Amino acid sequence: MKKYSRLRAVIDLDAVMYNMEMMHANIEKGTKMVVVIKTDGYGHGAVPISRMLEDVDYVWGYAVATLDEGVVFRKAGIQKPILCLGCIFPDQMEEMIRHEIRMTTYSYELAKLADETAYRMGKKAYLHIKIDTGMSRLGYLCDGDYFESGVEGICEGCTLPGLDAEGIFTHFAVSDEFGEEYESYTKHQFELFTSVIDEVEKKLGKKFKIRHCANTGAVARYPETWLDMVRPGLLLYGYGDFAQELGLKPVMSLKTTVSTI
Repeated sequence: MKKYSRLRAVIDLDAVMYNMEMMHANIEKGTKMVVVIKTDGYGHGAVPISRMLEDVDYVWGYAVATLDEGVVFRKAGIQKPILCLGCIFPDQMEEMIRHEIRMTTYSYELAKLADETAYRMGKKAYLHIKIDTGMSRLGYLCDGDYFESGVEGICEGCTLPGLDAEGIFTHFAVSDEFGEEYESYTKHQFELFTSVIDEVEKKLGKKFKIRHCANTGAVARYPETWLDMVRPGLLLYGYGDFAQELGLKPVMSLKTTVSTI
């Protein structure tokens, strides 16, 4: 016997793939994509989406908000890299390293704890360093008077033997807003980000494998920020003005049943 609900959400995986291909065609050749599937893919079903994209060569991996989300994907058989954009707490370090989930680090203390845990487990801890260029959420403070101390803190963390600091990133606060004030702020964030990278790489004598900062607004509007990898969020799901401008398709539709006319 079929069960009916008053309302159901239908997810079109073909639309997801269409949006991915359209975005990939729009960005510079060789730029990778990390698919933002936090909070169950914004409610669209992260596991089916990630399984579908596992064999797509330009998809580097997936971005989640919490370690628990990342572990769900590993248990579902997802093999590509998973980056946790939020905080990893001390009692989660072992599980993070065991599942090879990438940690966002924004302090030497956090990096040191990951290094000690990795050494104890006989493994490497993979991390992406976050720079706070103006979002004021997580990240090494590097603006103004904090530039030198921020650079030094990043360098200290990168030289710990148990860590593989494969990536460095920041997050734009207003890249999806229109107006000279917002554009100026986004460009300041980007200039600060690249200045920090240049200084850190000069001090370390080596380059980061992955530099990324372009969120949905920057993917659509600031091609100079694409660098090695981009992080589309809402664009993937085909929502918002930028999605319409790029010709993307909405992934979710809501359907109900007519009971009477």
